[in-house]
Amino acid sequence: MASTSFIVEGMHCGACTGRVERALQAEAGVTLAAANLMARSIRVEFEAPARAETLAEALARAGYPIAEAETCLGFDAPPPADRVVSALQATPGVLSVLLLPEGSARVTYAQGTVAPSELLRRLDAIDVPARVIRATAAPAPVAERQAAEAARLKRQVLLSALLTAPVFFLAMGPHLYPPLHHLLARLIGEDGMQAVQFVFTTLVLAFPGRVFLRLGLPALFRLAPEMNSLVALGALAAWGYSALVVLVPQILPPGTVDVYFEAAAVIVTLILLGRWLEARAKGQAGEAISRLVALRPATARVQRPEGTIELPVEELAPGDLVDLAPGGRVAVDGIITEGHGFVDESMLTGEPVPVGKAPGQPVTGGTVNGTSALVFRVTATGADTVLSRIIALVEAAQGQKLPVQALVDRVTRVFVPVVMALSTLTFAVWVALGQGLAPALVAAISVMIIACPCAMGLATPVSILVGTGRGAELGLLFRRGDALQRLAEVRTLAFDKTGTLTEGRPALTDLFVLPGQTEAEILRLAAGAEARSEHPLARAVVQAAEAAGIAPARARKVIATPGRGLSAEVEGRPILLGNAAALVEAGIDPAPLQPTAEVFAQDGKTPVLVALDGAPVAVLALADPPKAHATDAVAALTRAGVAVAMISGDVAATAEAVGRQLGISRVIAGVLPAGKVAALEEMKRAGAVAFVGDGINDAPALAAADVGLALGSGTDVAIEAAEVVIVGADPRGAARAVALSKAVMRNIRQNLFWAFAYNAALIPVAMGVLVPFGGPGLSPMLAAAAMSLSSVFVVTNALRLRRAAA
Repeated sequence: MASTSFIVEGMHCGACTGRVERALQAEAGVTLAAANLMARSIRVEFEAPARAETLAEALARAGYPIAEAETCLGFDAPPPADRVVSALQATPGVLSVLLLPEGSARVTYAQGTVAPSELLRRLDAIDVPARVIRATAAPAPVAERQAAEAARLKRQVLLSALLTAPVFFLAMGPHLYPPLHHLLARLIGEDGMQAVQFVFTTLVLAFPGRVFLRLGLPALFRLAPEMNSLVALGALAAWGYSALVVLVPQILPPGTVDVYFEAAAVIVTLILLGRWLEARAKGQAGEAISRLVALRPATARVQRPEGTIELPVEELAPGDLVDLAPGGRVAVDGIITEGHGFVDESMLTGEPVPVGKAPGQPVTGGTVNGTSALVFRVTATGADTVLSRIIALVEAAQGQKLPVQALVDRVTRVFVPVVMALSTLTFAVWVALGQGLAPALVAAISVMIIACPCAMGLATPVSILVGTGRGAELGLLFRRGDALQRLAEVRTLAFDKTGTLTEGRPALTDLFVLPGQTEAEILRLAAGAEARSEHPLARAVVQAAEAAGIAPARARKVIATPGRGLSAEVEGRPILLGNAAALVEAGIDPAPLQPTAEVFAQDGKTPVLVALDGAPVAVLALADPPKAHATDAVAALTRAGVAVAMISGDVAATAEAVGRQLGISRVIAGVLPAGKVAALEEMKRAGAVAFVGDGINDAPALAAADVGLALGSGTDVAIEAAEVVIVGADPRGAARAVALSKAVMRNIRQNLFWAFAYNAALIPVAMGVLVPFGGPGLSPMLAAAAMSLSSVFVVTNALRLRRAAA
C-alpha cells in the first residue's frame, strides 16, 4: 500500500472536493481519497495497478490538474539507466523520470510530496552517487499560500470594481437622476455611452472575471456545472446580448435594443468580493498549525563527552541527554534523569496546575519548565513526538469534508442544464413557429438573463455578512461562513472543563477547622507557610488570605516534600500541610480530618490537611470553581434542544463533580487530545457536534468537531483552530452562537427560495408560454428588472438579521 498527497489549486468549494475525490476513487487500486479544502490538497492511498502518474492524469481529465515540481539531477559518470529510472519512479509522488543525453536526469513529481534529498537517498541506496543541479522551490506553508490567494483576490476585486464603476454609473445614473441622461447624451451620445460600457465590461470579463470563464465553461462542457458555471453563463448572456445591441443592432426587433452590461460587470465584482472574504477567513484559520509548530524550540543544549553543546532540534536522537534550563521549553519527548521541579503541561492537558517531575517521569515536547534545572533523556523525535501528533490531528481534522454540501451547489447541478435546455427549446420553438430569427433570439436570451445568478450569488454571502456582523455585536466572531450552516444543525455541544466552564485556576473553596481553632488564624498561618512554596496550589491559599484581608505570618525552615506536602515553622510553631500520608509519616493521626477530607474529594476538590503543633487542626479544600454564568449557558442550550456534554483531561471525580454542579449529565474525563477527538467522533453518531475550548490541547478537538468554538480568553492556537471565537470568557456565547446560526440559516433558505422563485416563475413568461403567439413573452429589459428585483429582495431580507439573537 502506497500513499501520496497532491496540491490541487483548482479546488475552491465543497463541490470541487467531491469531484476530485470521485475522480480518484474511480481509479482501480485507490482505497482512500481525502481532499483538504483548507490546504488545497488531497491525500491518496493506493495499490497496484494505480500509480502516482495515473492518478495525476485522472485529476487532469476531471479538470483539476495537480501542482507539479521538477528536480534536475547530475551524475559524475553515465548511470545505469534502468536501475536509476526504477529507483526514482518507486518514490511516492514521482510522476516521470527522463534521462537526458548530457548525463543528467529530470524528475517530475507532485509538488510538496518529494524532497530532492529523498531522490538522492534513493540513488545512494543503489550505489549511484548524484547531485542536485536545479530544483523547484518547496511549496510555501499552507498559511502563506492562503494569504497569497487572498492578496490575489483582493487585487482582482479592486480591479473589477474600478472597471465596473463607469459601467454602473452610465447604466444606473440616468435612472436615479433623469437630467443626467440628457447631459450624457449631449456629451457622448447614446452610442458613445453603450460603447464605453461595452469596452469596460469586456475588460471586466477578460481580466478579473476570466477565472469564472476558465473554470466554469470547462466544467459545463464536462456536464458538471458549478457556481463558476452559473457566473460565466449569466455574465456571458448579459454581455453577449448587449454586445449584439452595440455591434449589430439591426438584427434585433424594435423595442428590444437595450444593453445590460452592468449586470455582467456587477455579477463578477460581487462574486469576487465573496471569494476574497472567504479566502481571507481561510487564511486566518490556517494559522493554527503555524502556531503549533512555533511551540517547538529551534535548539537544545545536549550533553556530549567534550561538554554541553547547543544543537538544532532536528539533530537530536533518542538517547541524547538534554539540559533543560528554568523557564525553558522542552524540545522533544523524554524521561527525566536529574532534578526535581514542576512543568507546565497545560498545552497538553489543559489543566492549570503544573505537574511535579522527578527522575523517571516523562516530559513532553512543547511544555514549559518551571523554576528548576532538569536533565532529560530523549525518547522520541520528529513525527513521533506528542506535539507532532497533535499537529497531524489538527491538519487531518481541518481537511475533513463538510457534513453538509452547500445548497447552492446542489441546486445548480440541475438548474443550469435545465435553463440551458429551456433557452435552446425556446429558440427552436419560436423559429419552428415562423416567428423569425430575431424574436427567437430575444426570447432565448431573455431566458438566459432570467437565469442570471446575481441573486443566487448574493443569497448566501449577504446573509453571512449580515449574520457575522450581528455576531460581532454579540461578541461572536465567525471565522468561516460555513460554520453558520453547520452550527445550526448541531445536536450535541461539548465543553472543555478547565478555563471554559471553570475559572482555569485553583482557588480555596472551603476551610474546615476542628473545635478550638479559628478559620482566620489557620488561614494566616497556612498562608505564611505556603508563601515560601513554589507549588501552584500554594498561591491559591495565599491569595485567599489576601482576599480576606489577612496578612500571612512569617515562616522559616520551609521544606517541601514532592508527593507529600510542606512543613515549616511559623512564629515558632511547627506546621504541616499535605495529604494524609504526610501526616502519618510525621507521626500525626489524620483520623479527625479524614471524613471531611473524603467529602471534599468526592466533590472533586483537593483536600489539604493541616497539622499544627503536632496535632491535626484543619482541612483546606482547593478546586477550580465554575464560572459565574456556566450554569446559565448549559440551561440555555438545553432549552434550545441541544444536548450538552463535557470532555476533560482532569480526573473523573473532579470532572463529574463539576458536571453535577452545572447540570451536565454526560461527562468524559481523563482524556488527552487524541481522546477528545475520539469522544467527539463517538458523539457524531447522534448528529452534528460542536466543541467549546480554550487551550492548546483543545486544538485537535476544535478542528475535529463539526464546529469548533474557542473562548477569546484562551490561547492563540485554540482561537486559530476554531471556526467561531467567543470574545471574552463567557460560556453563554456558545448558546448565543447556536441561536444566531439557526436564524442565519433560516434567512439563507428564504433568500435562496426567492432568488430562484422570482426568476423561475418568469422563465415561462420569458419563453412566451403564458402569452399569445406573435412575439416574445418577456423582453431582456424586463428580465433584467426581475433579476434586479430578486437581488433587492434578497438583500432586504438579509438585513433583518441585524436584530437576530437579541
